[in-house]
Amino acid sequence: MVVLATKLYVEGDARERSLDSLRSLVTNEIGELDVEFDLGIRHDDFPSVTIEGDDATVARNVLREAFGEIVPDLEAGETYTGTLESWDDDGFVLDAGQGDGIRIPTDELGLGPGSATQIRDRYGLVQHMPLQFVYGDDEPSRLADETQDRLYEWTRGDGRLNVNSATRAEVRATLNRAGHAQDYVTVERLGLLEQSVVCTENTDPPGLLASVGEYLPAELRCVVP
Repeated sequence: MVVLATKLYVEGDARERSLDSLRSLVTNEIGELDVEFDLGIRHDDFPSVTIEGDDATVARNVLREAFGEIVPDLEAGETYTGTLESWDDDGFVLDAGQGDGIRIPTDELGLGPGSATQIRDRYGLVQHMPLQFVYGDDEPSRLADETQDRLYEWTRGDGRLNVNSATRAEVRATLNRAGHAQDYVTVERLGLLEQSVVCTENTDPPGLLASVGEYLPAELRCVVP
């Protein structure tokens, strides 16, 4: 079994649509391997994938690479994936399946000056977004270099609109219905329900947020270069 490092936290019809989306994503990753799989959702909203078949080991490794994995025990100095659970001026708290969460102090974010709340605003981080971290055990944990580099790159581009509580297909459909098909390059999948709309050079991210916000029952945050 592999526990994927992305959360399914919506309810009702949205939950069923999200499960269908996750099933499709998993099938895209391992559908050509000689395996069968079952999806489940843990009490903490992390999906579990039970895999059987001749290629089960390969399939588990493919899903770990694609989504990150929630593991029962963390080792100091190793890199893991958690989801952004909460934040305050002193740091981020990531949910990595450990109960109390993994605190990343502001000084260990590596994302420039300001409080953790200001940093979250600057980089447009939405709740539940998966982030990689290096576990510190007795030392403070820190944001992984790969995550720092990716977020810095966001601020050098043409702007983004980050969204949670919606699948990639739902975000694309909303943008197109709202008349913004020409205002974005692509929608990058950050997690199952966390997406990043990559704006075109002439698109104003705050303006895009104002236009589509009423159509998306979600948290939306801008990255303005």
